Amino acid sequence: MITKQAAMKEGIKDSVKDCIGGTPLVRLSRLFPQQWIEVIAKLEYMNPGGSMKDRPARYIIEQGFKEGIIHENSHLIESTSGNLGVALAMIGRIYDLKVTCVVDPKITQTNLHILRQMGAQIEMVEERDDQGGYLKTRIKRVQELMQETPNGFWINQYANENNWKAHFHGAGSEIAEQLDHVDLFIAGVSTSGSIMGTSRRLRQKFPQMKVVAVDALGSIIFSPVAAPRELPGIGASRVPEILNKAEIDSVIHSNDWESVQGCRDLLLKEGIFAGGSSGSVVAAIHKLIPSLKPEGEGRFVL
Repeated sequence: MITKQAAMKEGIKDSVKDCIGGTPLVRLSRLFPQQWIEVIAKLEYMNPGGSMKDRPARYIIEQGFKEGIIHENSHLIESTSGNLGVALAMIGRIYDLKVTCVVDPKITQTNLHILRQMGAQIEMVEERDDQGGYLKTRIKRVQELMQETPNGFWINQYANENNWKAHFHGAGSEIAEQLDHVDLFIAGVSTSGSIMGTSRRLRQKFPQMKVVAVDALGSIIFSPVAAPRELPGIGASRVPEILNKAEIDSVIHSNDWESVQGCRDLLLKEGIFAGGSSGSVVAAIHKLIPSLKPEGEGRFVL
């Protein structure tokens, strides 16, 4: 048996939540071989819950405890396309909190199975909203559950300021510490927490950096025209309250086919098995490269 102090010295974590963050950066030089461009990706799928959503799940819950709005009897409720639900269920196990995830038919069967195995309660909505998606009907069901559930706490990732703060103090700080130069920061949008938090931290160090949002074709975050879309985790049928469009320099839209092709390219060229939002970013970079001029020391694209 070893003491807790010795365990800390040896790098042994106290729980799985302490394994969140510290994900590596990797150059995508096989996928983007242009000599005057350096494309760098942060491998957020290496978080223990399998996505970057581990960061806000932990941060929101722990800040909630500090602020007294979450306690040992709280029942966490959230609308999710899958990844945040998995992260909440994982952190919920650590703190022995009840978790209910309101999902829709687009959730992957893998995530649905993980949620159940983690002990999360599942509420499935099947009615599409007026934008052709399910987000509004999921949120409606969340609001109903808040009325029905004792000690219910709505995570509300689209409006929770701690969502973007998790990425500001997490991925944003990690990237800023590791890189000396960034010209463009490219990220997918859904709740907008990751693009807002990460870009705000990076702009503290790289004030001239441009921010490019990647949205799903059919999402109404940056377009008034809604259309059917199938991939979860990117785009939305409402504009997130925490999004500040004035901080976004440009927007690139990717359709479902382009996103899937981006995932295949990432896997076949780099051996990286990532989700639809990552595929959308890869597709967007392919569209962006022709507009960039090979000058100076090159460009870092995240």
